Amino acid sequence: MEEIMKEAAEEIKEETAAAPEAKEEEAKQEAVPPTEEAREPEKAEEAATEASETAKEEKAAPETKEPSKTEEIGTTETMEDYSKELEASFRVIKEGDVLSGSVIDVNEQGVTLDLNYYASGVIKAEDMSKDPSFSILQDVHVGDVIEAVVVKKDDGAGNIQLSKVEAADVIGWDKVQKYMDDKTVVTVKVSETVNKGVVAFLEGIRAFIPASHLSLSYVEDLSTFVGKELEVHVITVEKGKKKLVLSAKEVLKEKEKENLNHRIAMVAPGSVLEGKVETIMPYGAFVDLGDGLSGLVHVSQISQKRIKTPSEVLNVGDTVKVKVLNTKDNKISLSMKAVAETAETDDVVDEKTAAKYSSRESIGTSLGDLLKGIKL
Repeated sequence: MEEIMKEAAEEIKEETAAAPEAKEEEAKQEAVPPTEEAREPEKAEEAATEASETAKEEKAAPETKEPSKTEEIGTTETMEDYSKELEASFRVIKEGDVLSGSVIDVNEQGVTLDLNYYASGVIKAEDMSKDPSFSILQDVHVGDVIEAVVVKKDDGAGNIQLSKVEAADVIGWDKVQKYMDDKTVVTVKVSETVNKGVVAFLEGIRAFIPASHLSLSYVEDLSTFVGKELEVHVITVEKGKKKLVLSAKEVLKEKEKENLNHRIAMVAPGSVLEGKVETIMPYGAFVDLGDGLSGLVHVSQISQKRIKTPSEVLNVGDTVKVKVLNTKDNKISLSMKAVAETAETDDVVDEKTAAKYSSRESIGTSLGDLLKGIKL
């Protein structure tokens, strides 16, 4: 019995001693990191999990779209327009103010304007112009910009009543004064004839055009100008006397001068022309070259001889040949003497050439005569 008990005790002792060694071996095995092959299933599982979570997050997050440049510009313009309209709506408009607006409707009764305000502007037909030739349907168009004076802030229909006729006294005189100061060419329409001239309207103001300022030449029948449009300069402005004078002649003279200068520029210095003596002065003679052009032959350029006055050798109506010396300052300088000198030079050249050939001919003849007496 005792032996059995000893054997049992020894087995228990051996098992107890072996247990720590087994635990230590297991711990070592757990401490060794798994190989790459062993971790591949784990990596695949982790990647699948991450992809699934990312997809869920993207699906859950709302889409954000950046506004395009066009949308940004459109928004900005809308805000600017709104700001302008808002600012305009707060304007305080009083009777007597001058307002500017675009025509949005025209009919026989009057004109409607867009004033960039919460209320529209209206001008009755009789308040548009004093010009008897004025036609509201023909002379006013949608889109035209009109300046007018406030007559009533409310015409009873929620519109601002305006008058273009009254605006002439407020701003018209300032405009015509500026036209005169700047020498601006403006277009007017002749409405009627009066004593010694015609009438036209400029900036709503009645203006007078004298008969002597209608054309470069004398006008016999003034009625031929009624209804015509003329380009004019403002030559007189007297607001206190309500006097406004225009001139079409001044504009015509400017155009004629420009045309003349252009034609003068086309005349080539050195060219020889033919013309007629039209005027004789102590200092020279003016020669008509045709096409509205004339030039001066100074007394020193008339003859190779010394003369005191052009009338010694020239008469009005004489046809002469002249050489263009220059066109300085848009004036044509001519010379008859230069033509004569050129002709003399040409004559000398011709004589020398003829003598040269004549000499050759005589030499040839002499040699021939000499050879005739020689016997071979």
